[in-house]
Amino acid sequence: MNVGVAHSEVNPNTRVMNSRGIWLTYLLLTIVLHIVLLSIPFFTVPLVWTLTNVIHNLVMYLFLHTVKGTPFETPDQGKARLLTHWEQMDYGIQFTASRKFLTISPIVLYILASFYTKYDPTHFLINTSSLLSVLLPKLPQFHGVRIFGINKY
Repeated sequence: MNVGVAHSEVNPNTRVMNSRGIWLTYLLLTIVLHIVLLSIPFFTVPLVWTLTNVIHNLVMYLFLHTVKGTPFETPDQGKARLLTHWEQMDYGIQFTASRKFLTISPIVLYILASFYTKYDPTHFLINTSSLLSVLLPKLPQFHGVRIFGINKY
């Protein structure tokens, strides 16, 4: 227990996706992104779905798999300093509800984007590569793995 701090977690990053209303906020922000892109003239519906998918996956990759450490003062003696947010979530336990939600949501967005682009080969290739770039780091086999030493320190 931490005395004199606003939270009782050793590392608040571990429980942030289990917070009340965070899943609804996540879904609403994705919908708002899609509506904002739809409101831009000269953007076709297939292009908007592909852009929504790519922007969503890029932001999720940056926030979950690139940013390391924690913005809070933690008494863990630097253990969280070398871990990404995905690796810190739920204390590293795999297949929790929040991890399943964050794994399924890009898949659902990919299916919607593929359907509304009518499986156009160009859009399909872009959406598939975007999906793979955000799903592969979530696999348990990649926990703590840094490909080619990228993001090692």
